[in-house]
Amino acid sequence: MAVSIPNGATFAVASAYATAVGVTAASNASECVLTTAANTLAVGDFVEYTSGWPRANLRVFRVKAATSTSVTLEGFDTTATKIFPAGGGVGSVRKVTTWVPIPFMKAFEVSGGDPKYNTEEFLDYPDEMQMPNGFSAVSVTMTIADDPTLPHHNVLQAATDNSATVAVKVVLPSGAPILYSGLPGFNPNPTLGKGNAMVVKCGLALQGRPVRYAS
Repeated sequence: MAVSIPNGATFAVASAYATAVGVTAASNASECVLTTAANTLAVGDFVEYTSGWPRANLRVFRVKAATSTSVTLEGFDTTATKIFPAGGGVGSVRKVTTWVPIPFMKAFEVSGGDPKYNTEEFLDYPDEMQMPNGFSAVSVTMTIADDPTLPHHNVLQAATDNSATVAVKVVLPSGAPILYSGLPGFNPNPTLGKGNAMVVKCGLALQGRPVRYAS
C-alpha cells in the first residue's frame, strides 16, 4: 500500500482562457478525439470542455494529441455509449492560457460526493430496499494565508463576482496534477486568531468531476 503526504503540493487558478473553439463531433474511444474548428491547441495544453455529454461538461482535460482540426483528451474514456451516446459530445473547448499560483495554502478540503439511496417498500416483500440514486454535490474549501496584494486574490474575487466557472489545478509532490472546475465563492474577510496566521477562505462548487493524471 502506498501512502502519500501532500506536503509540497502547489495550487493555481485559471485567470485567462483562449477563445472557445467549436466541437462538431466527439468519438467514442478509450481516449476521446474531438473534431474541432481550426485551432492552435498543442500537446500538454489544459482545456475546459463544454459538452452535450453531461458527464463531460465543464471538466478540464489535458491534451494528448492535436492537429489543426482535432484534439485528443488524455485518459478520457468514452467507450460506454450508454453514458456517452454517439453524436452527443458536440460543444466547445477553451484553453487555459494563464495559471495564477495560489501560494501559502493552509488546507484544501473536499466535501460531498457521498452515495445517495432511495429507500423503497413493496407490498409483497417484507424488507425495505435501498436503490442507488447518484451522489451528493461536491465542493472544495480552500483556506489560504491572507495577502490581498497577491494576484490570486483578485482572480478569485472577480470570478466570484461574475459567477464564472474557473479551473483550479493541484500538482502533487510527485508531479501528478488534479484538475477541478467549479464556481468559486471567495470571502476576502480574514479570520483572526491570536498567535495564528490570518487566513481567508474560498469555496469551489464543482460543476464536473475532477480529472486526475498519474504524472
